[in-house]
Amino acid sequence: MIVSRGDKIYPRDIDEVLFSHPKILEACCIGISDPDAGQAVKAFIVLKKGEHATPEEIMDSCRKSLPENHIPRSVDFMEGLPRNPIGKVLRKELRRVHLVQSSLANLKGSTQ
Repeated sequence: MIVSRGDKIYPRDIDEVLFSHPKILEACCIGISDPDAGQAVKAFIVLKKGEHATPEEIMDSCRKSLPENHIPRSVDFMEGLPRNPIGKVLRKELRRVHLVQSSLANLKGSTQ
């Protein structure tokens, strides 16, 4: 569960909206730290073969079906989502990916 501005957000609800996008093959959302809201939604997306999309396009699509604080604040495109041997998406692994990306971004920012 993601808690944003005191609102409880179920990632699966956002995933279902993302699945309805015609360019998206797979999607999984997690909660990430947000200094203003406590947590914000981050979406990891796998596009269908041959499709191209921008994070803004995905977020705009979500605006049609979701309240403002449920819309992903960040979208990452991946070749595939990490899964366990029975096929369940590993959200903990996606959190690790996010933490690594954040650490690298902080290192780049501190060296400039």
